[in-house]
Formats: sequence, C-alpha cells, structure tokens
Amino acid sequence: MTITLWRRLLAEFTGTALLVTAVVGSGIMATTLSPDDVGLQLLENSIATAFALAVLIMMFGPVSGAHFNPVVSAADWFLGRRAGTGLTPRDLGGYVVAQVLGAIAGSVLANLMFDLAAVGFSGKDRVAGHLWLGEVVATAGLILLVFALARSGRAPAAPAAVGAYIGAAYWFTSSTSFANPAVTIGRAFTDTFAGIAPASVPGFVVAQVVGLAVGIGLLAALYPDAGAAAERVVVPTDEDATVNHRS
Repeated sequence: MTITLWRRLLAEFTGTALLVTAVVGSGIMATTLSPDDVGLQLLENSIATAFALAVLIMMFGPVSGAHFNPVVSAADWFLGRRAGTGLTPRDLGGYVVAQVLGAIAGSVLANLMFDLAAVGFSGKDRVAGHLWLGEVVATAGLILLVFALARSGRAPAAPAAVGAYIGAAYWFTSSTSFANPAVTIGRAFTDTFAGIAPASVPGFVVAQVVGLAVGIGLLAALYPDAGAAAERVVVPTDEDATVNHRS
C-alpha cells in the first residue's frame, strides 16, 4: 500500500507550518521574557526549535518522510532517481510548494498568536558573505546527516539527531542555521526575532543550494550508494505501508 500524494503534501504543509510557528513563536516569547539578553533569547529559541523539530519528524515522518525542507526533498529526488527510490519529479514539485506555503502559514499563525499583524515583513537584514558561508555549512551538514542515517540503517534516530543538529547549528554557524529555503521564505513574513528581510532571502537560498551540492558531494564520497536508501528519508515507515513517494 502506498500513501497518496495529497496526504503526503498535507503532512509536509502542516509539519512545515508548525515548525515555522515554533521558530517564530519561541523567538517572540524569548524577546518578551528576556528582553535585555540576546544570548538567552537565542538559547530559548534554539531549544524550542530543536524539540519541536524532533517531535514533528516523529509525528509526520510515517506519512511524508517529514522533509519540511526543499533541499532535503531535492536531495531525495536526485540521489534516488537512478535507483528508482525517493521522490518523483512530480512529487518533488508538490513537496516544495507545500513546504513554502506551510512556512508562510506558520509565520502568519505565530504572528496572530502573539497579537501581531498577520503579516509583517521583516526589516532584519542578513546580507554578508560570512552568513552565506554559515548557511552552506549548516545545509551541507544537514544533508549529510539525514542521508547517512538512512543509508546506515539508523533512520529511527533521525528525530533526535536532526533536532540536535539544528539546535547545535544555531550556535556554531554565523547565520544561526536556517538551512531551509522554505523556512527562510516563511521567516520573511514576520518582523520579529526570527525574521529575515525579504531582500536577504535570495542570498540565503542560493547559499543553501550550494550547501545541498556540497552535501551531495560528500555523500557521493562517503556513501556512494546513498540513493538506495532515499525512500527511508527521514523516518522509515512500516514495510506494509511504505511511503515510497509514489501516488
């Protein structure tokens, strides 16, 4: 039995929306509770994001794979295309649209929950070479982690591992690890702690695509047959109800 495409797209939309709600909402709460301590704000934001991401992967992984991220979906298609696993081109297009729309909806929801305007475009400029380098590092590491876990048969560890990686990357990358084009776009719709100015979005997305290429290159060197495990990204499903990414 396969899971129909519309159910997978709903899972990707909802999961991405809740992820961005967690990122933006915890940022708003952090600035409210710790208005004079940016380091504490980042700590509160990163912990909430890491925990939320782990839970959301567990919740939606059995339906859609819990990608919530266009670069993960693109890597899934690219690596699995020769082995006949992973996303089809049609699925990839649907996943990306669902993820981007979900991310925007997540920002709107967080804004409304904290009694802000539904849409408030961010004025926080994030344009600098060192920030783009941080995004390359964060994205490449995420791709390598996700597919290494799937290929080595440790995909059940993905919720904790991916959550831990993103939580840590908040601190060891200069960009605070967006590592996700959909989330980057969504965060432009909130003028709060987690926001990014719309004009800064293209540079981050380009850096994330470069990180995708670097991550795939590392996978090719370290796990040459990673594509064979593309259908197990991010969380494996029961063999009798496999999410093989076909409708």
